[in-house]
Amino acid sequence: MWIATIQLAVRNLLLHKLRSFLTILGTILGVASVIAMLSVGEGSKRKAVEQIRQLGACNVMVRSVRPGSGSQGGSQSGNTSGQTTSRVLEYGLTYEDLRSLSGSLPTVERVVPLALVRKNAQHQTFRIQNARILGTTPELLMVKNLKISRGRFITQQDLDQISNVVVLSEGAARRLFSFADPLGEAVLLGDGAYRVVGILKQQSSGAEAVGQIGNDNMNEDMYIPLTAVRSRFGELQRIVSAGSRSYERNPLSEITLAVNSEDIVPQTADMVRRLLEIRHTRAKDYEVVVPLELLNQAEHEKQVWNIVLGSIAGISLLVGGIGIMNIMLATVTERTREIGIRRAIGARRGDIIRQFLIETIVLSTTGGLIGIFLGVALPWSVTQFAGIPTATSTWSVVVAFGISVATGIVFGVYPARKAAHMNPIEALRHQ
Repeated sequence: MWIATIQLAVRNLLLHKLRSFLTILGTILGVASVIAMLSVGEGSKRKAVEQIRQLGACNVMVRSVRPGSGSQGGSQSGNTSGQTTSRVLEYGLTYEDLRSLSGSLPTVERVVPLALVRKNAQHQTFRIQNARILGTTPELLMVKNLKISRGRFITQQDLDQISNVVVLSEGAARRLFSFADPLGEAVLLGDGAYRVVGILKQQSSGAEAVGQIGNDNMNEDMYIPLTAVRSRFGELQRIVSAGSRSYERNPLSEITLAVNSEDIVPQTADMVRRLLEIRHTRAKDYEVVVPLELLNQAEHEKQVWNIVLGSIAGISLLVGGIGIMNIMLATVTERTREIGIRRAIGARRGDIIRQFLIETIVLSTTGGLIGIFLGVALPWSVTQFAGIPTATSTWSVVVAFGISVATGIVFGVYPARKAAHMNPIEALRHQ
């Protein structure tokens, strides 16, 4: 009986191919839009979450903030209550902060400082204006999840001997050496020559990675020993812009503290904030960035974003269900005499309900399957041709298809019940 009913339903739908297709068009677009929108949203959020995760879920980063760059404060040397008596702007983290954080926090396993200076970098005729030169320690490679492409990173021996060695990011190596091999070659940083000992692999853009110092491309960074920065360049930086000249003293741009477990990251961050509040009483010229907090926030925003996108796309499924009910009501009116004949030869109300419900299920299932195909193909096309990251999850396909079938059943019940409750005698009289 069920097989015969399904065959009858398919045959009745194929009698009006165009009408059946237009009926399921809303379901097709609804399912496709649900899958496609969730895939685009999931892809973008995964990329953001991955960038935050690359910073290290077990890290706590403290960054210097220049006065006037945001809501953070700052201080200048001299009398801060009246006129400035010095043109040297002092702010940010110091080596005393580094020693205090290293010796006062028992939960911290590694403390990695970063000192940023800007100097011109040159190799033969190739030149980078105001290149980002970062003085650091060997632990940075592990803490920041950096990958070596060729050569090596800074070693403890380089720190002890204040060696003039430099590790180039991929972008910096390409700009300074083009297609030549940089390893072992000399690069002029400011007034000193540094030997290239390593090349880093491609990293995420500094403008995209949360917690990056500044808004520059981190693929053009250059890493030298922290002792070399302090010895060769000093802590006083000259800033020349628009014909004016000023000086800044910002010994350390960032201090990264690594702990051994994500469970103690919040407590460590609280201790860091309290310790720095005691040391920086005049102005809050720093900020504490906790990747784990950013990661949890990004994952929460991803869930909210998926709900919003799914709700918007689900409206299309609702419209498709209304279209199915509308067509089925018209079909019931058209087939009134057929219903009367079936009732007259012994068909029960349950048989009539089953017949029309199966027709709506066939419509919604067919629309759902076609919608799944389009919903998977659209994100793939977006990724291939537009370069936008997408991620189609199995649960979005299952949910979209399940809602399409459920919508067809819900909106098909009323037309089926209306057909089943017709008076057989009046149905037979219908012309």
